[in-house]
Amino acid sequence: MKVLAIDDQQLVLLPLQKRLLELGYEVNIETNSAKGLEIYDSIQPDLVIVDINMPGVSGLDVVKYIRRTKKHSTPIMILSGNTNDETITKGFDLGIDDYMKKPLSLNEICARVKRLIGVPNLSEANTNSNVMIQQRCVGVVIPCYNEEERLLSKEFIDYIDKNTGYHLCFVNDGSKDNTLNVLKELQEGREDFITVYDCEKNGGKAEAVRLGMLHMSKKEDLDYIGFLDADLSTDLSDFDDLVKTIEQSDFKIVSGSRISRMGANITKESARKIISLTINFIIRKILSMDFKDTQCGAKIFHKDVIAVAFDKKFVTQWIFDVEIFKRITLHFGLTKAKSMLCEQPLKRWIHADGSKLSMKDSFKIIGQLAQIAWVYRSKKPITQEAVKPTFTIVN
Repeated sequence: MKVLAIDDQQLVLLPLQKRLLELGYEVNIETNSAKGLEIYDSIQPDLVIVDINMPGVSGLDVVKYIRRTKKHSTPIMILSGNTNDETITKGFDLGIDDYMKKPLSLNEICARVKRLIGVPNLSEANTNSNVMIQQRCVGVVIPCYNEEERLLSKEFIDYIDKNTGYHLCFVNDGSKDNTLNVLKELQEGREDFITVYDCEKNGGKAEAVRLGMLHMSKKEDLDYIGFLDADLSTDLSDFDDLVKTIEQSDFKIVSGSRISRMGANITKESARKIISLTINFIIRKILSMDFKDTQCGAKIFHKDVIAVAFDKKFVTQWIFDVEIFKRITLHFGLTKAKSMLCEQPLKRWIHADGSKLSMKDSFKIIGQLAQIAWVYRSKKPITQEAVKPTFTIVN
């Protein structure tokens, strides 16, 4: 039994393909809908699963080709995040057999496939799966410097195995230990979901994040891109809550906030907390915004603001987050910037042992804030040219 699945987001297709193969189906996937039609003609599948919103040839165009041009009765299932009633009605008028709205569990998708075309005779695979096919695809940049001992590889692997739509980009920031080999092992066999971006020289967290964000922005199938600390001080489930907020709103940036409150597990060293409050007071004055916490290492961005926030090299090493918000303000204006930014309290944030930022470094931040205030004093965006990095992408 042959299944053809067409969707412009590969992160949606890969887990679907894997599950249907496990159940005994022969599965072809394609991210280019025009090429998908060519595959349809060549293999004559028993079932077509197609997305609606695709560039060029849309999902409804695919349905028209099969039903009107070829005059075939091949079963067609729509798997889409489009919930517009008029679109759904038009799909059924054209002759689709089923319409599935993302997010949707793989269990339900497979049950619908079986209902339409049956089950392969050779299929003895377990039909249970806790994986969800998501509506959006997300890139996550994780900067790594000498993380050989602290990198929580199992947590990252378990998460992408259970949560579709995520692509992790680990940036090795010129580590002097065995971090690069650890990342390569983590990536092995998961190249479609994990990228290792290797900087030959250590450039600091700000530059590692910036290069990773720009690299991920080139991936066409990603809707949102964010960054997260390698020690998972903010865990992946909390990060996913930030993604849900940006997905369901008009915000362009959603930033995690380590606000202590009832029901949240937020821990900080006492001295660090006092310094943080002092620094935050200065930051609010610089940004002219009532931010509670700009420095949390968990943020998610709509793809269309990546260039504004990350195109130029940052002038500071540790508080580049403040520069990001300042760039957004200068580019869009203060009023609009406030409407684009969301600060979302986290359920959990734990200060991890082995943090690279010392108390002495915390005092240096005061000087870096003065530097930001000086460099960004103009109402026009800075024109500093970015330094071309030396790096390799590990495939």
